[in-house]
Amino acid sequence: MNDLFQYEGVPKNRGQQQIANAPLATRMRPRSLEEYSGQRHLLGEGKLLRRALEADRLSSMIFYGPPGVGKTSLAQVIALHTKSLFIPLSGVEGSVAELRKAVALSLQQANGNALLFIDEIHRLNKAQQDALLPDIEKGTVRLIGATTQNPCFSVIPPLLSRTQLFRLEPLSIEELILLQQTALADKERGLGLLPVDLDPKAAEHLALLSDGDARKCLNALEIAVSTTRFNEQGRLVVTVAIAEESIQQKAVVYDRTGDAHYDVISAFIKSIRGSDPDAAIYWLATMLHAGEDPRFIARRLVILASEDVGMADPKALPLAVAAKEAVDFIGLPEARITLAHATVYLATALKSNSAYMALEKAVRDVAEGRTLAVPKALRDSHYAGAKNRLGHGHGYLYSHDFPGVKQEFLPEKRQYYVPTKVEGKS
Repeated sequence: MNDLFQYEGVPKNRGQQQIANAPLATRMRPRSLEEYSGQRHLLGEGKLLRRALEADRLSSMIFYGPPGVGKTSLAQVIALHTKSLFIPLSGVEGSVAELRKAVALSLQQANGNALLFIDEIHRLNKAQQDALLPDIEKGTVRLIGATTQNPCFSVIPPLLSRTQLFRLEPLSIEELILLQQTALADKERGLGLLPVDLDPKAAEHLALLSDGDARKCLNALEIAVSTTRFNEQGRLVVTVAIAEESIQQKAVVYDRTGDAHYDVISAFIKSIRGSDPDAAIYWLATMLHAGEDPRFIARRLVILASEDVGMADPKALPLAVAAKEAVDFIGLPEARITLAHATVYLATALKSNSAYMALEKAVRDVAEGRTLAVPKALRDSHYAGAKNRLGHGHGYLYSHDFPGVKQEFLPEKRQYYVPTKVEGKS
């Protein structure tokens, strides 16, 4: 079985020494599928990745998910399970020369039975990603790429087409608590040689504020234990207060140019559209906590006021526009109150998308159907000769002078605007 930390001639004992001095999360990396926590949707009985592992039919893969969910650990476990040479590279430091050197190493030392792991693969440029294609295509090396960014945006399509994409999810609170218990019991790599009493509420607090990140949870546990003094009974008692000091403020994973940006604003808009003010306020708080631009949120509220509230409550649009102006005028932190005001109003308002849907139907007709000519009665008749020589305006009745008289304003019958029952009530 290959040593996970032996690469390019690094002595085995040196690798072991590095691990002994490593943080708890690194020391507790799983050594088998049985020790691996989380990702049951991929590794549970009968799931695709589990079946591929058991059948030894693995192809190149990309693991995509937030930090601390086990992307690197899973790649290492797969290397051990398949008895493959594990060749780790970083997308930050990688170059075309390094990539070719790694592939050559797999041929020399493993006869092609190598697993090339590239962390932060999204940081490779196009030329570097292109360099991987021939060897992946020929099966010279199996690739596992890990990324926290959506590979559909950051990995070139030819490489995506040659790999299987697996999304790893944040660990549950229960899984993180179990990881802490495992680390406390492990005498070889964990904290099992220390007399630690971990308050269940403290373990729950560490798991909750870790937000699905196993690395953050285990390292916070190690800080909590290492900074706790022995009591009179010679025990290290980790209380809730100690846990709170050890993990500090919860950091919301939110990239203003990545998935979280689009996913959270999508949840925010859909919550307002679905008339759920509580959910809408929660997603608003998430965006504000993570540092989202309040003007971006305000602009989306203005759009929603017309798109989703529309004719059901004509006051919604001026209120949303006023909120945007207030956000520009006041700025944070007070502008968040204005955003909350507008969010709750729009979430609790009656909803109608009739104006929006009318426009969508008309735009589709214009784009796909025969263009309708403007009837002569409706054409501009103000310039010389327009009325007498071209017949523009003949037959048009000024509507204020002829109230109730029905006129045709399209050359053929079309219906786009269909008022809802909600609009009828208002």
